[in-house]
Amino acid sequence: MMKMKTKNITHVLEFYLKRVSDDPELQPFLWGLFLSMYLISVLGNLLIILTVSSDSHLHTPMYFFLSILSLADTGFISTTVPNMVADLQIHSTAISYVGCLTQMSFFVIFGCMDSMLLTVMAYDRFVAICYPLYYTVIMNPCRCGILVLVSFSASLFESLFHNFIALQLKCFKDVEIPNFFCHPSQLLSLACNNTFDNSMFTYVMGIILGVFPLSGILVSYFKIISSILRITSAGGRCKAFSTCGSHLTVVCLFYGTGLGEYFGSVLSDSSGNNVVASLMYTVVTPMLNPFIYSLRNQDISRSLKRLHFCLV
Repeated sequence: MMKMKTKNITHVLEFYLKRVSDDPELQPFLWGLFLSMYLISVLGNLLIILTVSSDSHLHTPMYFFLSILSLADTGFISTTVPNMVADLQIHSTAISYVGCLTQMSFFVIFGCMDSMLLTVMAYDRFVAICYPLYYTVIMNPCRCGILVLVSFSASLFESLFHNFIALQLKCFKDVEIPNFFCHPSQLLSLACNNTFDNSMFTYVMGIILGVFPLSGILVSYFKIISSILRITSAGGRCKAFSTCGSHLTVVCLFYGTGLGEYFGSVLSDSSGNNVVASLMYTVVTPMLNPFIYSLRNQDISRSLKRLHFCLV
């Protein structure tokens, strides 16, 4: 049996993304489903931002970071889902070379912003619980602004780095990306030249801006739990845990689905499994975050009720 020779493509004008489903009868249902999920996510996150900005009781560092996280989640889901919904409507999966690089850039920016902000929020909870008397001094408006600026700068740097790597690719083995969006690692895997060095640099950047934030979260919560266990009253422990419950749930959801996507792509060659894992990471997580914060956080719930009465 003869082995087919791989065709190298030196001038790529467009790539082709993978459909979520190739079943024509299922595509109208998927179009409605993902459009609904997108609208729910955007409206939910914008409602969190509106609630925090309109209620003076929520003008604290914790809710300031929450509103920035909601903004990042809105950008994160807007990077992938509108294009996927449009592809299901027009029955085309083509995306231009420039469009692919642009989508990849925003995906990295907002994904990294989510990771960095979750770390910042863990640090905020650590200061609030372990050093309550110094909380307003440590988490002053200037420091909060610097933490957000550093998070954005790190995310922008990683995005520029991925773009620099992608622009070095002049030859591709294929133009079909095995996912519904331009995933950086999957785009790199299509290169026909030796990309070992580029892959190593990409993984190192992923470790620095992925593993380090997660390590910061774990250290913060280790100290938080140690401090809470030293509280004598059951009511005090319950109140302390309740202030961290929503954030910890979001952290588990974000990193759980993110690591699931990463290990799924590493351990399995099935593009179908990669698509399912990516959907959980890029669509389901940003949609659920507003519900987690509104249902588990009493301050947000009360503010939403007051906002509802004011609008009615």
